[in-house]
Amino acid sequence: MLHGKTIKELSSEWIEDKKKYVKRSTYALYSVLLENQILPAFGASRSLDEAEVQDFIFKKISSGLSRKSVKDIVAVIKMIKRYGIRNGVLEPAEWCLKFPMPPAKNVPVVMSLQDQKKILHYIEMNFTLKSLGIYVCLLTGMRIGEICALKWKDIDLEYGIFHVRRIIERIYIIEDGQRRTELLIGTPKTVSSLRDIPISRSLLRILKPLKKIINEDNYFLTNGQRPLEPRSYRAYYLRLLKMLGVQKVKFHGLRHSFATRCIEAGCDYKTISSILGHADISTTLNLYVHPDIAQKKKCIDKMARSMEI
Repeated sequence: MLHGKTIKELSSEWIEDKKKYVKRSTYALYSVLLENQILPAFGASRSLDEAEVQDFIFKKISSGLSRKSVKDIVAVIKMIKRYGIRNGVLEPAEWCLKFPMPPAKNVPVVMSLQDQKKILHYIEMNFTLKSLGIYVCLLTGMRIGEICALKWKDIDLEYGIFHVRRIIERIYIIEDGQRRTELLIGTPKTVSSLRDIPISRSLLRILKPLKKIINEDNYFLTNGQRPLEPRSYRAYYLRLLKMLGVQKVKFHGLRHSFATRCIEAGCDYKTISSILGHADISTTLNLYVHPDIAQKKKCIDKMARSMEI
């Protein structure tokens, strides 16, 4: 039970304290979750009850909100709870919250090898800096925010390496009751996303003559001091797909396609995980390793042959 404070009042204190320690993008996310999800359900209450939070979980998932989104919301509720306990306004209480069984996993949508080759060939013959960014993503698995934030100085042609050091994203801000968006350029959220990615020979042949005539401090996609923001680049990418008459795949599908091609080529999963910037190899395995019946049969036959006398 709260001592004279509503959840809204406690949340306001918590997020003001949190602001000193987290990235601006994380603070913005917490603010949106509070405003849109948590306060409408619990703001007027003077307690955080396990049964009510459990009911909240079931209702949100039943309404169509993804498990990940609901887990993100619950994580914020738990942080508010810990803050209240630490500051003596909430009594300690153990929670045992449960989530419904997840549905069958969807396999990431990837480009067909034929469509991927068609795109790469077109860009080689008709490249602009914008289209070259798509070429880079297909051959490196970079995220859209990473390619938009890439600068020419991040490209080491001597050693053939892309240095991924920043990301650009448009975040939703709620401050003093005002709502707005803000374009933010900063470091990636995890240390593993700060990574070096080797450049293929085909891409090196394209980049070397360009690097000689371009300002090192300019952004890769614009060759200027201002970056291209992700939503604009996503729209450009979709127009290119339509023009080429290939299957529509989300921009993030370029990353999925890269990982899939690596697996098809027999690359080891740990290396793929490192190139993608995943914090844990299990993320790579869960997303991309889906053996089909032919692979399973090959495994069984290989095992059986090893046991033959």
